[in-house]
Amino acid sequence: MINRELLQPQSIVVIGGSNNVHKPGGAVVRNILQGGFAGTLRVVNPKEDEVQGIKVFHHADELPPTELAILVIPAKLCPDTVELLAREKGTKAFIIISAGFGEETQAGAVMEQRILDTCAQYGASLIGPNCIGLLNRQHHSVFTKPIPTLNPKGVDFVSGSGATAVFILESAVIKGLQFNSVWSIGNGKQIGIEDVLQYMDEHFNPETDSHVKLLYIENISDPDKLLFHASSLIRKGCRIAAIKAGSSESGSRAASSHTGAIASSDSAVEALFRKAGIVRCFGREELTTVGCIFTLPQLRGHNFAIVTHAGGPGVMLTDALSKGGLNVPRLEGPLADELKEKLLPGSAVANPIDILATGTGEHLGLAIDYCEQKFDDIDAIAVIYGTPGLTKLYEAYETLHKKILECKKPIFPVLPSLHTAGPEVAEFLQKGHVNFSDEVTLATALSQVMNTPAPAPPEVQLYGIDIPRLNKIIYGIENNGYVSPQTVRDILSCAGIPLVPEMVSTSKEELTAFATRVGYPVVAKVVGPVHKSDVGGVTLNIRTPEHLALEFDRMMKIQDATGVMVQKMLKGTELFIGAKYEERFGHVVLCGLGGIFVEVLKDVQSGLAPLSYGEAYSMIHSLRGYKIIKGTRGQAGINEQKYAEIIVRLSTLLRFATEIKEIDINPLLADEHDVVAVDARILIEK
Repeated sequence: MINRELLQPQSIVVIGGSNNVHKPGGAVVRNILQGGFAGTLRVVNPKEDEVQGIKVFHHADELPPTELAILVIPAKLCPDTVELLAREKGTKAFIIISAGFGEETQAGAVMEQRILDTCAQYGASLIGPNCIGLLNRQHHSVFTKPIPTLNPKGVDFVSGSGATAVFILESAVIKGLQFNSVWSIGNGKQIGIEDVLQYMDEHFNPETDSHVKLLYIENISDPDKLLFHASSLIRKGCRIAAIKAGSSESGSRAASSHTGAIASSDSAVEALFRKAGIVRCFGREELTTVGCIFTLPQLRGHNFAIVTHAGGPGVMLTDALSKGGLNVPRLEGPLADELKEKLLPGSAVANPIDILATGTGEHLGLAIDYCEQKFDDIDAIAVIYGTPGLTKLYEAYETLHKKILECKKPIFPVLPSLHTAGPEVAEFLQKGHVNFSDEVTLATALSQVMNTPAPAPPEVQLYGIDIPRLNKIIYGIENNGYVSPQTVRDILSCAGIPLVPEMVSTSKEELTAFATRVGYPVVAKVVGPVHKSDVGGVTLNIRTPEHLALEFDRMMKIQDATGVMVQKMLKGTELFIGAKYEERFGHVVLCGLGGIFVEVLKDVQSGLAPLSYGEAYSMIHSLRGYKIIKGTRGQAGINEQKYAEIIVRLSTLLRFATEIKEIDINPLLADEHDVVAVDARILIEK
């Protein structure tokens, strides 16, 4: 629970505060004092009479009633102290900096649970233990530095790691990113990242609250809560970016399906973030760069103009933007010629607009004005301006400052000379701006932002799924494991997924009659072995009854063979759909091209069931091989609508069948008319 006493206390006590600002107890007191806390600050220290100008209480039982307590004492002393303060001093909020609890030992976990029980009994909030504290505009209850510039429109930052929070703050401060609050949740047993998002969502005021949230997550304990409140905040106008660390599980077990080999806990994270609309980042530089992007006017298109006085960085930014799916269109015609006439001889305006190393602030302003007012196809402007030692940077940066305030199109300042122009850059940042000192990092972050879809609609639609029949089929399955081909067909038919005509039998005569009825050519596959191709259990393009009879006899001799499947042979582009059930997350649905693309290149995208049509299309469009799906080199594309429909139908079916732990449909054969499932496996665990 998060209460007023935690966020806006009228009185704070630091248990273990000291005069040594090089230790946590002293540093917390220093930061609270320097932060201008308007309430009453108290300190408990048995060995001191005065701490940093504050009269000291020697024991907690001497304290008057106090709303918030910050504990910087040995772990073994914390449970009794929390109980004393909650019971006798009316303390309703605790920040426990101390470590040595459940993150270390079982005995520590017992102490931590006692603290949790006490807080629950007295209705108190708890941040930590094992954290750096809480920083907001009311109180700076952290023991670390840096203390970033705070303002109401700054970033709300929530971290599952104290040390990482410090490093992320270091990265942010250099860029000029400002903050509204910093939460270090530590062990997060009472208040986790999901709980902070819930509070921010339920109490969100669009007029006064920050619209940017940055997250560093080490454990997602409640994916549904994270999804609900993150997507809700984004729909209210917020923008969220996050790092999820510790998600590189290799899935190294001997997987019996493509889905099992590819899907991992990281797939679940990717799917969750996609569904919520969270921009995923993979390092602190990327996270803080995305945070800076979020503070600028929202980018409404993909076309960039680059204004620079250094050719190389302009080219590198052009390459990086293009690689990320953004455009740097050529500027030509009368307006471009007009601009060129106003710049120094030798300047280039084709885009990047190179105003040369001798270009002044006036030339910079001219180029920005043309991009803002006259080049209608330009959606955003990147300005690369360092110091070649030839111009007055203060004047140029003052021009840039004014243009950022005036222009409706977002301007991304790339000021790379942090060493040789440190004072000039610092003055620019003090005016409330951000700086992207590296152009390629900026482009990478921009592509992540632009390629992140909006939150998916929260409603679950059945899309014609036959839920009663599905439940009856699964109820009738007696044993765990991969189900029979007929059961696979029955389950898929509940979702209305088109299936290739097929028959499974141990009778050569039945299969021959079936092949004659559906028409040759046909495909024969052994039934029993999981990896049919590896044991020679698949034969394509069988055109005669005699050939089919020979293949039947051969396949029935394969080890573990229980029958032979014959299918009508179809042609088309091979596609793949799979799903794996992840504890707490639900089913992670994968889609991609079949064949080598899924087996070797692992060109797949993931989504969290159930999926909307918008999510399905976003997954399909994000595939590296999407050009093949769309159609290339004169070949017709596939029926993308039917592919998306199958993804949606399967994901909805899985929402009602948690017993399905893995499903692997590979391949589906697709052309411009139809998408048909050819082969599938389903793993059931009740």
